[in-house]
Amino acid sequence: MSAEMALFSIFVLSIFIGFEVVSKVSTTLHTPLMSGANAIHGVILVGAIMVADHSETTLELTLSVIAIVLATINMVGGFVVTDRMLEMFKGKKK
Repeated sequence: MSAEMALFSIFVLSIFIGFEVVSKVSTTLHTPLMSGANAIHGVILVGAIMVADHSETTLELTLSVIAIVLATINMVGGFVVTDRMLEMFKGKKK
């Protein structure tokens, strides 16, 4: 088996395992799970910025800028969704 096929197999298996793990989480624990995912998105954003810094060709720079934009949108959107979820759990103001 080639290295690419082995990596692809691991990728596909991780998708299924991730789906099963997240689907088993109770609804009250989704907010902390979302917060953890937001931290991961921040790490991805830092990685995309580092790749942009070390890009040598125009294609690499273009792809890394696209990755930075998408990671930023993903991270900000995750914080917005988490904030909305936390608002649902707050009591009504008197």
